[in-house]
Amino acid sequence: MNAYTVGEAAEMVGLTAHTLRWYEQEGLVAPIDRDSAGRRRYCDDDIGWLRLLIRLRTTGMPVREMCRYAEMVRAGDHTVGDRLQLFVEHRERVLARIDELQQDLAMLDLKISVYGEMAQAQAQPLASR
Repeated sequence: MNAYTVGEAAEMVGLTAHTLRWYEQEGLVAPIDRDSAGRRRYCDDDIGWLRLLIRLRTTGMPVREMCRYAEMVRAGDHTVGDRLQLFVEHRERVLARIDELQQDLAMLDLKISVYGEMAQAQAQPLASR
């Protein structure tokens, strides 16, 4: 089993060491094993868990829901139904956000088209000289 320092783990997942410590403090991450000198030692499972948390955060899941999810996982398999519901509800929010972003993108595409045509029209008289 691989073991990583807090700095190595932070680099692997793209967070700061401070953020990893904060994740542990907030209960997002179960207490991390420590070496004989008391330094945190992350394993591959910890890295996978951190990557999941990062993905959840990137998709807009609030930290309190992430904490609730972490608590459910630690509580055991009797929480599977609640975990499923949490992810189904979050998925709906992500889909709604994707729809909003697609509408935003359509507006940007429209403006790019309009300004592209205007810029081309302005360049036409210069090219004919």
